[in-house]
Amino acid sequence: MSAITEQNYRGAYHFSPQKNWMNDPNGLVYFEGEYHLFFQHHPDGMSMGEMHWGHAVSRDLINWEELPVALVPDELGMIFSGSAVVDWKNTTGFFGDKPGLVAIFTHHLNMPEGQPAVQYQSIAYSKDNGRTWIKYAGNPVLTHDSFIDFRDPKVFWDADASRWVMIVACGQTVCLYYSPDLIHWTFASEFGAGIGSHDGVWECPDLFPLPVDGDEDNVKWVMLVSIGADPAFEEGSRTQYFTGSFDGAVFTPDEASQRIRWIDYGRDNYAGVSWSDLPEEDGRRLFIGWMSNWMYAPQTPTEGFRGAMTIPRELSLETRNGEETLIQKPAKELEAARIPVLSLKNASVQEINATCAGLELDAYLIEAKLPRGTSAGFRLKAGAGEHTVAGINAQTEELYVDRSASGKADFHSLFAGVHSAKLAAPAEVYDLTIYVDRSSVEVFAGGGQAVITDLIFPGSDSAGLAAFADQEGQVFLSLELYELDSSAAAGGRK
Repeated sequence: MSAITEQNYRGAYHFSPQKNWMNDPNGLVYFEGEYHLFFQHHPDGMSMGEMHWGHAVSRDLINWEELPVALVPDELGMIFSGSAVVDWKNTTGFFGDKPGLVAIFTHHLNMPEGQPAVQYQSIAYSKDNGRTWIKYAGNPVLTHDSFIDFRDPKVFWDADASRWVMIVACGQTVCLYYSPDLIHWTFASEFGAGIGSHDGVWECPDLFPLPVDGDEDNVKWVMLVSIGADPAFEEGSRTQYFTGSFDGAVFTPDEASQRIRWIDYGRDNYAGVSWSDLPEEDGRRLFIGWMSNWMYAPQTPTEGFRGAMTIPRELSLETRNGEETLIQKPAKELEAARIPVLSLKNASVQEINATCAGLELDAYLIEAKLPRGTSAGFRLKAGAGEHTVAGINAQTEELYVDRSASGKADFHSLFAGVHSAKLAAPAEVYDLTIYVDRSSVEVFAGGGQAVITDLIFPGSDSAGLAAFADQEGQVFLSLELYELDSSAAAGGRK
């Protein structure tokens, strides 16, 4: 990222805007060596307001350069969430003999008092690698008469049918459309009735194929659907996923999708979607989410800016307990930010804590392995009267994060608490991967099957780190500790 600032709780290696409000990631696309991250942005305030598309680019997924605002409100309304693609074949007719970028987004138009807002889908295009954008003169390109909520289009190229596909949120369902040119759209199907969680409005869908267990001959489709916060449910906003098949028009869920499955069991990974147009030789599905929760997002105690993204993650499908399960692992690019601090093998809790005594780490990574049956973990960002706990409960075979005493929490009554994720078919060794930043913890276990992302707001002098276990003398099979410094990546480029 850019040089570390002294702004309150700004992450050392997480993207956040230079100032003011940010929420959902938008328009994630890779083009000519750059990862583009657009995002919901209110450039003039610290809470959601006149929404624009902010814009940042990166060549390494660690250091981000924030660019000028990409899309601004106009007579059709504010600029809500959406996606971006590379029009390689010039299907739009915008680009001549060179490919270009097309953004597909929701226009949100407020109506006179007493009438619901109108939402419809529009497009814009860029001929200069996303630096400037031209809105299509014929906007909107897709409207609907019955849905009050009709937003967050995610578009991809269907090579089998040689056409574009859009998945868009429609209140309590998602709808699928197809198009030859990103301009003229035909309804294909609707999905969501009687399946999944309907605890809040459906938002920010995504749809993509993944091989199962790395087998390119066995591919399933994954659908992500985020659901907004409802005061009746203390979890607030969160994201569910479905697996199944897709024939170019209809998504058919499999048996495993008949029960609700979350991508993250913490409180602060919302509206996440995947990057489009990664090179075929890369072969990954990269994902990033907004690291907050609509339950308390406008009240978080940051200064000068509000909102951050999760670390980028690689998504895959692996068989766990006999069913295809969505797996998340930190993007491999993050390894370039590691600075080794210590490496221990078969070390007791006492040995670990003696070694860690006096360490005052700002942003860091823990990788640990424990014998199965061990209840153990770490106290993170520890100081006078506060710490965050991340560990494994062997009795319940769960990963958990306890932020009950993590620091500032009085901005919302439900912020403090314990969040847990069941480990599916635990192996003989428990694994823990913990990314710690100034205001967040992201914890992965079960090889990326159980994931918890939580914001924390510790005091500036809470920098201690300690291991713990339920049995005296308990041995950690291994412990790797790294400081994380974005300037270490890419030869120190800022």
